[in-house]
Amino acid sequence: MNLRPEPAASAVAGPPPLRTVFWLALLSILTFAAGLGLRDPWPPDEPRFALAARDMAETGRWLFPRVGGELYADKPPLFMWLQAVAYTLTGSLRSAFLLPTILASTGVVLLVHDLGCRLWDRRTGLAAALVLYALVQFQVQARSAQIDATLLFLTTLSLYGLCRHLLDGPDWRWYWGGCAAAGLGVITKGVGFLPLLVLLPWALAAWRGWNVTAARGGWRWAVGGLAFLAAVGVWLVPMLVAVALSDDPALTAYRDEILFHQTATRYADAWGHLKPPWYFLLQVIPWAWLPVSAVLPWLVPRWWRALAARDARVLLLAGWVVLMVIFFSASTGKRGVYLLPTAPAVALLAAPWAVGLAARPSVRRVLFALIAVFTAAVGWLAIHPPRRIAEALAGAGMEQPWVLAGGLMAVGLTVLVVFGVRRAAFGWVALCFAVAQILGWVGHPLANPVRSGRPLVESLEARLPPDTELGLVSWKEQFLLYLDRPLVHFGHRRAPDEALADAMGWLAADPARVVLVNEDPPGCVRLESAARVGYAHRNAWYLAQLDDIDPSCAGPDAGAPVTYSPPRSKQRRDGSGGPASAARPAATPEETIPST
Repeated sequence: MNLRPEPAASAVAGPPPLRTVFWLALLSILTFAAGLGLRDPWPPDEPRFALAARDMAETGRWLFPRVGGELYADKPPLFMWLQAVAYTLTGSLRSAFLLPTILASTGVVLLVHDLGCRLWDRRTGLAAALVLYALVQFQVQARSAQIDATLLFLTTLSLYGLCRHLLDGPDWRWYWGGCAAAGLGVITKGVGFLPLLVLLPWALAAWRGWNVTAARGGWRWAVGGLAFLAAVGVWLVPMLVAVALSDDPALTAYRDEILFHQTATRYADAWGHLKPPWYFLLQVIPWAWLPVSAVLPWLVPRWWRALAARDARVLLLAGWVVLMVIFFSASTGKRGVYLLPTAPAVALLAAPWAVGLAARPSVRRVLFALIAVFTAAVGWLAIHPPRRIAEALAGAGMEQPWVLAGGLMAVGLTVLVVFGVRRAAFGWVALCFAVAQILGWVGHPLANPVRSGRPLVESLEARLPPDTELGLVSWKEQFLLYLDRPLVHFGHRRAPDEALADAMGWLAADPARVVLVNEDPPGCVRLESAARVGYAHRNAWYLAQLDDIDPSCAGPDAGAPVTYSPPRSKQRRDGSGGPASAARPAATPEETIPST
């Protein structure tokens, strides 16, 4: 892909050439799909969504997501629907759980490319796509099966449709489509409506007489609101009807939780991820927007001059980014990933000047230094890994993955030598591609045993006779992905002391029953008599019977356990191969929990 096409072609605003679209799509898919099928879902969020999606596909209960048989009200279900469809089509959870992210991320690159071509010209469109591709936060999320990449596609599609109408219009069909995409974003994650905030800087531009679509249109503007509500209603209306027709208090609690507690309350009175107001400006943007954040001293004056020249494109995109930062900064609960929807707008804002800046010696030196810092950082982490990583590797009995660290260092050094200072911008893009390949094809297989928890479940299954009743006290969602037996648990995300207190009543009903526990709460489980299963997720895990638990840990009121049966077709359908289909190591007599 040449960033310097023929002068006549580079000045043409309009649809992008199909050849460029093809190469961008190929680059994106090869990057984001690297290592597909070589790892399981990893915490913190991937196992939860994958588990809910698999159970949707296997049970046919699509309206209300469930985790371990309990209603899951943290997020609307659209992303889990997509994973469930992918699982139905592929029959392999290892492949299916990442497919929505891969396709969504590729779609975002193509949307940004198309919008850049239409609002500016072909060279700017291509530059916008490559700048987005090279953003650090986009690269990280485009290979993660969290909900945010799918949300990013819908917010980008919404922003695309709105900009097609407001800046390159009037085009009412794209305006309505943009509003509908925002509605689908809402049933993916509650903040999906945020692209509609671009109407605020547009209103300012229209009032000041800038070159934007006029406010005339009458009823057509209202149709956008109807399109938004119709898209939200795809899930909201059937859910509300189902709750209204049911006398199940759990469904009523689900409705209230997802419509109020997880949205307005979470924003206005957050209970987690508490950060200061300057968190995004000082702690997220500097790394998330790299390499754009590194060249802001050169970009900001150009944006200012564009605004002085009444460039509505810069006003709408920059104004929307500022509104996004303000919106998320106003809440006390903050996560770096919240800022991901701004990435396409940031790329489009940088694109008109990207080629010129990449030719400046000072900018080249900055980009070259970034590549050098990456290479040095990889070497440092290989010698002095963070304590969490070192503990996880040691607990799992794994050696430090020198192959991975050596590969990343070799990639960094190669890019520094091959591209040098003169072509450092292309070197950064090449580094993104090469790092994705190393992490996907080498890093995923190396890290999967530690991050997935699969070996722990295989060890548990090897030690436990098939007819022994199993309860989970302290547990992770990924454990349910691999267990191939009916089980009980004592609540999703329950406090360990409460769950253990409830488990004691269940254990007392049958002395042969066992529970999976770790060392939390401290002092409640006699670890010297419990059977150690293994180490995973920074914890040692044990199988305990009633006699292994301190009676003083029992609570006054025992809750009812939740019964969960993994889908019976999991062993047949999951191409990753569950513990039931894998060859299990033979357990020694002293390791096995006796069946009585």
